[in-house]
Amino acid sequence: MPKIELVAITKPRSLVAEAYRTLRTNIEFASKGRIKTIEVASPEPDREKSIAVANLAAVTAQSGKKVILVDADMRKPFQHEIFGLENTKGLSTLLQGKSGLEPIWQESGVENLYVLTSGPITDTNPADLIDSPRMDEVIEFLKKNAEMVFFDAPPVIAVADASLLAAKVDGVLIAIRAGKTKREHAQQAKSFLEKAEANILGAFLLDAQGSVGLQGYY
Repeated sequence: MPKIELVAITKPRSLVAEAYRTLRTNIEFASKGRIKTIEVASPEPDREKSIAVANLAAVTAQSGKKVILVDADMRKPFQHEIFGLENTKGLSTLLQGKSGLEPIWQESGVENLYVLTSGPITDTNPADLIDSPRMDEVIEFLKKNAEMVFFDAPPVIAVADASLLAAKVDGVLIAIRAGKTKREHAQQAKSFLEKAEANILGAFLLDAQGSVGLQGYY
């Protein structure tokens, strides 16, 4: 069981959990099986986005698919805290070649869901690691070992990491925080991703009022 509450696990019949399942279904319909790697990013730093990625990965795993959730924020990682996992090795380890391309992801406590933590913070600029050919190899390795791979990315307008990763994955979702994300920042993030020629699947809204209903969440 994750250390930080995931509504998809603790309240599976709630409106929010149902919204995540609907988002999952919309992705499946839109991709027609062609999308296996998805980056989830926010314009600004936002830990709620990381919790949202974990929930989306969890509901996808609940559908019977093997899912790997990758913490691609090698600056301020959070997924290991959500799931209560060690972070002594992970994505940064693979990208620096300190470990072969081995399945060093960890069990999440949720059936079918595995987590590749960020790994130790390194002296190498994370943008350089993501932009390397090694990252392409890691992504292909993950695709061979899972049916869906979700990447929790750093904030788009703060660092180049998210845009560089967006150019390498099959699709990108932008998380927008109701009442917090500034309109100009959302537009700027979209512009950055478009310049990277990312396949923007859409955006989803966090912290929408309950009266908005399901449509307020995506």
